[in-house]
Amino acid sequence: QVQLVESGGGLVQPGGSLRLSCAASGSINSVYSMGWYRQSPGKQRELVATMKSGGGTNYADPVKGRFSISRDNAKITVYLQMNSLKPEDTAVYSCNGRFRIGNTWSDYWGQGTQVTVSS
Repeated sequence: QVQLVESGGGLVQPGGSLRLSCAASGSINSVYSMGWYRQSPGKQRELVATMKSGGGTNYADPVKGRFSISRDNAKITVYLQMNSLKPEDTAVYSCNGRFRIGNTWSDYWGQGTQVTVSS
């Protein structure tokens, strides 16, 4: 069984910064990618940033230049550094991992962490 545990959400003023962490545990044989998605009330979940095992990254246009994704392969942990936060960044941020367990690749999700940007 695979678990993804997120941390680091909270309340921050506009222009502030937060760092999210997501640690994976379980019988993971290989990692294809890990990343972050977000969902705000009344909206569909959207991609924020992802990183493949080879290091390639993908960012949503609204966060380019402000957010940075990184990882610790040994700990199977991914981070999201969020700078210059805006009220429209308010959402539940969820961690995603695409892992191989045995011979099967599957997507796994964390429980989500709330990020609120407000003065």
